[in-house]
Amino acid sequence: MISMAHLKWWAALLLLLLLAISLGVECKSTESVVLAEGPGQQEAFPDRVERAALFNLRSSLGLRSREWPKKVNPCTTWKGIECNAGRVVGINLSGFRRTVAGSKNPRFAVEGLQNLTFLQEFNASGFALPGSVPSWFGQLTALITVDLSSASVNGELPPSLGNLSNLNALVLSRNNITGTIPSSLGQLSRLTILDLSFNNLTGTISLLFANLKNLTMFDLSSNKLQGQIPNGIGNLTKLARLKLASNNISGDIPNQLGDLSLLDDLDLSSNALSASIPKELGKLKNLTNLVLSNNNLQGPIPEEIFNCTALQIIRLDQNNLTNPLPSSIKKLVNIRNVSLSHNQFYGTLPPGLTGLRQLVAIDFSNNFFENKIPNGLSLAVLLDEQNCLQGVEKQRPFKECESFYSARKLSFSGFAEISPSLPPQTTVESSGGNNKHLGAILGGVFGGLGFVLLVIVVVYLYLKYERKVDHRERDVNPSVRRAGQQTVGITVNLSQLGESFGYEQLSRATEDFSASHLLKNGHSGDLYQGLLEGGVPIVVKRIALNTFKKDGYLSELDILGRASHTRLVPLLGHCLERDDEKLLVYKYMPNRDLSYALYKKASSPEDTLQSLDWITRLKIAIGAAEGLSFLHHECAPPLVHRDVQASSILLDDKFEVRLGSLTEACPQEGEAPQSVLARILRISQTSDQGMTAGTPIATCAYDVYCFGKVLMELVSGKLGISGSNDPSAGAWLDWALPLISIYEKESVTKIVDPSLIVDEDLLEEVWAMAIVAKSCLNPKPSKRPLMRYILKALENPLKVVREDNANASARLRTSSRGSWNAALFGSWRHSSSEIVAIPGPLREEYTQKGLLKQAGTAGSQGSGQGGDVSSHKRLSNEIFPEPMEEAVVPASSTDIEKQDD
Repeated sequence: MISMAHLKWWAALLLLLLLAISLGVECKSTESVVLAEGPGQQEAFPDRVERAALFNLRSSLGLRSREWPKKVNPCTTWKGIECNAGRVVGINLSGFRRTVAGSKNPRFAVEGLQNLTFLQEFNASGFALPGSVPSWFGQLTALITVDLSSASVNGELPPSLGNLSNLNALVLSRNNITGTIPSSLGQLSRLTILDLSFNNLTGTISLLFANLKNLTMFDLSSNKLQGQIPNGIGNLTKLARLKLASNNISGDIPNQLGDLSLLDDLDLSSNALSASIPKELGKLKNLTNLVLSNNNLQGPIPEEIFNCTALQIIRLDQNNLTNPLPSSIKKLVNIRNVSLSHNQFYGTLPPGLTGLRQLVAIDFSNNFFENKIPNGLSLAVLLDEQNCLQGVEKQRPFKECESFYSARKLSFSGFAEISPSLPPQTTVESSGGNNKHLGAILGGVFGGLGFVLLVIVVVYLYLKYERKVDHRERDVNPSVRRAGQQTVGITVNLSQLGESFGYEQLSRATEDFSASHLLKNGHSGDLYQGLLEGGVPIVVKRIALNTFKKDGYLSELDILGRASHTRLVPLLGHCLERDDEKLLVYKYMPNRDLSYALYKKASSPEDTLQSLDWITRLKIAIGAAEGLSFLHHECAPPLVHRDVQASSILLDDKFEVRLGSLTEACPQEGEAPQSVLARILRISQTSDQGMTAGTPIATCAYDVYCFGKVLMELVSGKLGISGSNDPSAGAWLDWALPLISIYEKESVTKIVDPSLIVDEDLLEEVWAMAIVAKSCLNPKPSKRPLMRYILKALENPLKVVREDNANASARLRTSSRGSWNAALFGSWRHSSSEIVAIPGPLREEYTQKGLLKQAGTAGSQGSGQGGDVSSHKRLSNEIFPEPMEEAVVPASSTDIEKQDD
């Protein structure tokens, strides 16, 4: 018999065993969870409710299996899904496409979001969601960022949005939202970005917005808002961008705007604002853009405005401003664009304008300025029409100027005599008295032609001989430098190239070159962001010599040692103490490079820019052209960058350009006189000179071609054109280039970045940049413009498309080399044989436009009599002939790059 004591003992042992098994199972379960959630491990599956919600979204939105495939973990495989510990915290639909069935009935069907209670970000920018924002949207209280820009949203905004107490960014721009702005939005105390621009909102700007004290960006432009700007807006002390343009806002500009010390961008244009410009705006020391055009503002420009020395753009056109222009305008040392047109300014232009070296464009037209233009002020940046200036054409009538000044009890100095236009070209008389000289004239002409032909033949044979000798020398002596190869035995004076850093110092600055500090894997080295002991931000290029070119870093140091310019990336120092690894230290560029900055994700107060505006894009293009122009034309011998693309155009905190990626830079191959003679003789630079031992020859024309692709990126917003050899990028260029025509502005809108906001004047600048880009992408390197002419064209874009035809023709007759227009685009003239080869449909189109004569003279370029051409179009014998050769020789952009390479 088993005693009771034994039974108790066995029972206790059994309980202990069961407890141990239970604890083991729990520990294993906990361990599996930890493994699922630990660093470097696979993200856990979302729970059953959230997974069902995601599949509900997949079905209601008609998303493709390519983005959201079945039978996989959505947290790790689905594009745009971000999870944290198995909870969905982010959804990004931007750039997605629906299935064929889903695209037939697109709608705002996002009911599945209701079960994603941990969702912090919802981004459907550019993804069509026709319909209104549902009222239940206010239940997603975990939301921090909502971006529904360009999503076809319509209807009124629900007041329940005021319940999103954690919301940091609300972006609903470029939709068709109607009704008034819900006053409940004033409850969103954490809101930093509020963008409701380009909708059909009505009503007034509520005073409740004055309580959003964390706002850094406030954009209500292009709506139908009325009323006045509330004085309480001065409480938004963190505001950096305030845009209320293109509404019907009336009243005064509040003095309290002067209290917004962080304000960088103020745009109140195209409203009904009246009274005067408040002098309190002069306290905005960080202001770079001031746009008050197209209002009813009156009185003078306050002197205090010119204390805003950071100003780069000031547009006060289309108002009723008056008085002389203050001489204190000379304080605006950073100003690039000034527009005061269509006002009533009078008096003498201040001489201080000549000291503003950053100026790109000035528009003083349609005012009453008198006297002379200050010496040293270039007419290339002065649009001086319809004033009372002396010695300048296209001014107001004398009586109108005199009456204006008399009404103000002022004396008018009158006009000086305008220089007469060039006399007509003389022609040879056909009278019999000159017949006796005809033989001598013809003899001299043909004799001269024969001599010129003889010289050309001799020079051609000489160049051919020199090329053969050059190839033989390279075969015999491999140390002769070739493009793409490094010079043997480069010597660099390191004492002139910044500080010598220690390896341990740079290792600490980058936390042992950790992955969290890696900016990108460059083709010449890996780039890391670091911070020196004194708090100085830096970028370190880490070059492992077993992976990258052994002498690549020496080549870059050699270039930076010989070429010093503000447009080149600042080199702070180096670390060359290790044999297997070299480090170069650069100044940190806050906006990184163009490929990064062209589009930014508005997800934090520090990163509010969604897309670079046109003024900034033009500024970047000019800066890059300045850097390349320095390398090509101010260095001896000329230096070729050879890696011009968006990622090599670095941008500082003010989007000033610094050219980087100089590892491939090298002196241009060949002597300059041979290059000029080769152009005269029409010798192709893409034949046997195009390749040397399988590497690209270093020519400035190659840089120009690559820069043309960068300009196309700036115009179109299409990323990856300049830095990709992908056939799809080439195919896009082949599609886009025919849409760019000097004769037609409207066609270029098909390739313009849809995120750009441009008025009619700015669209002309975009058109001009596209024209310049097309000239850079000419299939023949010898016909591409020089970089110094490209720079002038970008600095004066309106002159590219607004040049007066008669004056242009006269300049070409008198000095074709003296006109940068002719030098930039004169190479688009072609022989009759090239034009005859134009395909039939295109040929008919040109014929109908009067650009080609009818049959029998089809080989010549028409002068315009053959057809009607609108006044804004140019004929083939004017400054910008159409580049017809691209229709003659169909070649993809990839083929062109191979020619250059």
